[in-house]
Amino acid sequence: MTSPDISVELDSLYSLQRNGIKLGLEHTFQLLEFLGNPQKKLKLIHVAGTNGKGSTCAHIECILRGNGYKVGLYTSPHLINFNERIRVNGFPIKNDEIISFIKNVDTAIQKIDSTFFEVTTAMALKYFQDHNVDIAVIETGLGGRLDSTNVIEPIMTIMTPISMDHMDILGNSIQQIAKEKSGIIKDDIVLITAKQDRVVMDILFDKAKEKKTSIIVADDPLNISINPNGTSFSLDKKNYKTPLIGDFQAVNAALAISAVGHFDNKIKHKAICKSLRDLYWPGRLQCLSKKIYYDVAHNESGIKATLRSFSMIYPDYNIYGLFCLKGDKDLDLIAFQLKDKLKKLFIADSKNGLLLNAESLSTKLNNLGIDNSPVKSIKDGIKSLRVIIKEKDIGLIFGTHYIAEDIFKEFEISFDSGVI
Repeated sequence: MTSPDISVELDSLYSLQRNGIKLGLEHTFQLLEFLGNPQKKLKLIHVAGTNGKGSTCAHIECILRGNGYKVGLYTSPHLINFNERIRVNGFPIKNDEIISFIKNVDTAIQKIDSTFFEVTTAMALKYFQDHNVDIAVIETGLGGRLDSTNVIEPIMTIMTPISMDHMDILGNSIQQIAKEKSGIIKDDIVLITAKQDRVVMDILFDKAKEKKTSIIVADDPLNISINPNGTSFSLDKKNYKTPLIGDFQAVNAALAISAVGHFDNKIKHKAICKSLRDLYWPGRLQCLSKKIYYDVAHNESGIKATLRSFSMIYPDYNIYGLFCLKGDKDLDLIAFQLKDKLKKLFIADSKNGLLLNAESLSTKLNNLGIDNSPVKSIKDGIKSLRVIIKEKDIGLIFGTHYIAEDIFKEFEISFDSGVI
């Protein structure tokens, strides 16, 4: 239950979003200077990329925590509560600590004219220092070079697969986006990357050469097998399983395992497998009921991967979709991935005002050749899925993080413990 005090402070924090996204590090450095530079007293792993950042972070955190480390985790966006963004050993930051932080730095925030993400990043780093974590895993917001998180000096950097997203900010080509994301590469700090398209890999190696550092390319997972209980794969002739569903989750897990091995090579195969059994990362092809799943995929490559994995699990099923989307996404590329993949597609939006209006999104999709039916709300969309799904049908709700609260409410999924 959200207390009145935390509501006031979070409203104050969210109001900083009016300052927009300021790509640059100066304000974050100023805020951290005010806090005594907590980032300089922490051991950090920095994760960038396009898709799979959060899942890769979650795999790393889960393995390290399961092997005795006290681990901080900073990810975005959240699904239900702001507190989810900042965690220590799986437990989210408490309301009173958020309130205390915001009150403590309010003068500095106003003086510096800080943005929401700058303040949140500083909050996470100070919280991890205060709680004496052994290691913290930090996910970039978007980009890399000018992302607020790039104030840190990590012990390693990690790059998940890079593809087209946030083109309005990062650039309209894969080369421009890769150059921005490669900005997390630091002098003499190893980069561990998933295999990338050749043009992306060339950019990463050029940046690594400039920074006089090395790159480790994580091995591809082999023998990938997906079922409703998770994803099995082999790596270096050893078998692993992640509870997360999708061939792309095998790639995320393999990248995480490579990173863990570089951080602590005493963590062996058996200990990794045992730790991963406890991994919980909601909103990633999450089974909501026997017949309906939810996935936060929101760009071309993410939606392509989700639909591919879905069809692997249910190869002979009709897919019925409920789709929502933020306005900053490339709908042309997404529509290409949706073409002929779904038996029927419902379109909804949310009361939070962060998503494209359902009627507007519906019209745009129709103009792109994607037949669809707008519905009044997430609740109505879920009701429509439940009615229409029969024996050889399956439902997929997808397109954004920002409908999680509505979804979990409808499926009566408790999020109270907050532990991952």
